[in-house]
Amino acid sequence: MRLAEPTPLVESLGKHLLQLGRELRQPALGALEALRIGQGRDGSLHLLVGEHARDTTWVPPVKLTALSHGAGCACKLPADQLHPLLRELPASTDPALLVGKETADDAAVYRVSEDLAIVTTVDFFTPIVDDPYDFGRVAAANALSDVYAMGGEPVTALNLVAWSLEELGPDLLREVLRGGATVAAEADTTVAGGHSIDDPEPKYGLAVTGTVHPDRLLRNSTGRPGDELYLTKPVGGGVAATAAKRGRASDGLIAGAVEVMTELNSGASRAAMAAGAHAMTDVTGFGLLGHLRELAEASGVAAELEAAAVPAIPGVLELLSGPDPPLAGGTRRNRDWVEPAVHWANGVPDYLRWLMCDAMTSGGLLVAAPPDADAPGTRIGRLLEGPRGTVRVS
Repeated sequence: MRLAEPTPLVESLGKHLLQLGRELRQPALGALEALRIGQGRDGSLHLLVGEHARDTTWVPPVKLTALSHGAGCACKLPADQLHPLLRELPASTDPALLVGKETADDAAVYRVSEDLAIVTTVDFFTPIVDDPYDFGRVAAANALSDVYAMGGEPVTALNLVAWSLEELGPDLLREVLRGGATVAAEADTTVAGGHSIDDPEPKYGLAVTGTVHPDRLLRNSTGRPGDELYLTKPVGGGVAATAAKRGRASDGLIAGAVEVMTELNSGASRAAMAAGAHAMTDVTGFGLLGHLRELAEASGVAAELEAAAVPAIPGVLELLSGPDPPLAGGTRRNRDWVEPAVHWANGVPDYLRWLMCDAMTSGGLLVAAPPDADAPGTRIGRLLEGPRGTVRVS
């Protein structure tokens, strides 16, 4: 027997799918104990009764993204609620702490000697794609990016795992960890161990330790008026992931998004430093506008952005400009948060406004560099004198 449900219903049932399968397999159900549940690539729910313990048809495994309430960095806590909480925490008085929580930067930096500082960061999230190997690769690249955003080089990493071995088994987890290890090896980073907990909603990421010379440290708080802004990767990963979760993404769109999200920011970071960049951050869950707002506010400047210059993952603009665009909840929250600080020119279409608020996962670097510097990426705007943290979009 096969039962197919509309994609929105399946999505709403996703976080309960494992529990439903467990209850249906209880011995008390007798003849129904061979019943299985799976979900197809199109988002349909499959209900199968085995015949004398023999399956009458093949059922694909449950989609990883169906088990998450928000894909990838879109599951982050809202910025408008998180930042006030962080401000209530006591500030550090340790002079060796070069970067702490005060400017919402990408990582903490601690000086241990005149020529060495330690960069520490942690990042993990729910599945952004259904392929477990690619999930591991994206999560690892995303976590390593925080070190590159500070101008540092990662050295070691620890796995962070939330997983239900009872429901998902070890094989999928093995692929997630293999994906993470592959990207860590590409970054010349040693995975030295980790920590795991039992959790029905899978999550994976890394705690990363890196190094940087204190004099070559890049922050999000040192941008200057007149600096030009460059973006080193296209955005729209949140749109692609949400479309995939709803069964509306082509294989090409998914492959293109995975390629962007698994690209390390190592080369872009080194190129930005060589170009004499003044400030840098990476673009992830708070969107391009959200992270630009943080950089401008921390630097005490305003910013100007050219909407048409912002690069998008191929296929994303078509989804955003079509009917019922696949917007992640995190993207909607981002727009609500940034709009009080943003002045939109009348000609900026709504689909580009959503693109700049996209809850991106493992995005590129946002670089503030002197005019005419040979900075990496696409030039998308500039910093200027004005009310701190405000952004004008033309």
